[in-house]
Amino acid sequence: MISASEITRPSFFLPFWMTYLLVPLAWIGAIYGGWTVILMPVVSWYLFSALDQVFGLNEENADTNIGEDALFWYRVGVMAWVPVQFVTLFGVIFYVTHYGDLGALEMILLFGGMGVITGTVGIVYAHELLHQKNNFERWLGDILLAMVLYSHFRTEHLLVHHLHVGTRRDTVTARYNENFHRFFFRVLREGPKSAFRAEKEKLARKDLPWHDARNPHWRYWGLQAGMLVLAVLLGGWLGLGLFLLQALSGIWQLELTNYVEHYGLTRKYLGNGKYEHVKPHHSWNAAQKATNWLLINLQRHSDHHYKPDRRYPLLQTYSASEAPQLPYGYPLMTLMALMPRVWRRVMNPRVQKWREMYYPEINDWRDYNKLRLPEPG
Repeated sequence: MISASEITRPSFFLPFWMTYLLVPLAWIGAIYGGWTVILMPVVSWYLFSALDQVFGLNEENADTNIGEDALFWYRVGVMAWVPVQFVTLFGVIFYVTHYGDLGALEMILLFGGMGVITGTVGIVYAHELLHQKNNFERWLGDILLAMVLYSHFRTEHLLVHHLHVGTRRDTVTARYNENFHRFFFRVLREGPKSAFRAEKEKLARKDLPWHDARNPHWRYWGLQAGMLVLAVLLGGWLGLGLFLLQALSGIWQLELTNYVEHYGLTRKYLGNGKYEHVKPHHSWNAAQKATNWLLINLQRHSDHHYKPDRRYPLLQTYSASEAPQLPYGYPLMTLMALMPRVWRRVMNPRVQKWREMYYPEINDWRDYNKLRLPEPG
């Protein structure tokens, strides 16, 4: 058990700051072009996966009673990312459109890679921030999400995903045998509608119309519009196109992660619109040390769903007897997800084993496979 005195040591919190090394890579790509434009995805996907092989698994857990003061540098590392990402994204847009000498392919690769900064890192950090109780951190999360035009994620994640994961109501629970490409376009289509429905229903319970000022979609739309206008002011129509490209790349990487996190895992239907409570075994867990540094322990996803407001340094990992385990960290798993045949060959047997372990009494999984059971009541 990691104590409060141990968790404050630089050797514990500094590895989570390694994501800041991606920022100079963005500028190197913008200034020098050529092969340097692919440095961001190469480092985040391949280097960290290689480091997983070097550092192995981290199966240590921190004392969950550690107070906020001991987590100061962990919190600063997340909050400071917001201005750093903002300056990097819009600074690179301005530089490339005014002073850069990149060809069309180089710009496409560079801003596709920028999605690593705004998606793999930015949205993950936004996820940490929007789960906090104070409005300042939630606002920082909103700013990060607006930079990828995915502000509805806050509502969809908090009001839908965490309540209804593993059921038909949750858009981002990947169905058994659903390939990522189909999943991605389904989520793009259903996610915004699901988020708007959740806020509309929340307001209706207070006898308020959907267009009431308390609907956070007004804030979402305003922040996103501001980001689009800023991209045009700094880089013209080309700047807008590059901004849209990085946003799409960031969203794509987020949804790759969402696909991996719950693939094939469902909650047992109890009848009358009721489902069992969310438990650690309803999320895939991964204990790879280096990629958990990159993703601030997002791979300890089983505990995140069990205790959603727990800050990332305190998230617990689980053994194979408590939660299903991924064979690799998220970067390699998401690459695998792009190849449906490979994905099914690796993951379907694991889903079958999970079913036999936790639900031996269920003989017919057809309705679970397609999530055709009733929505939660």
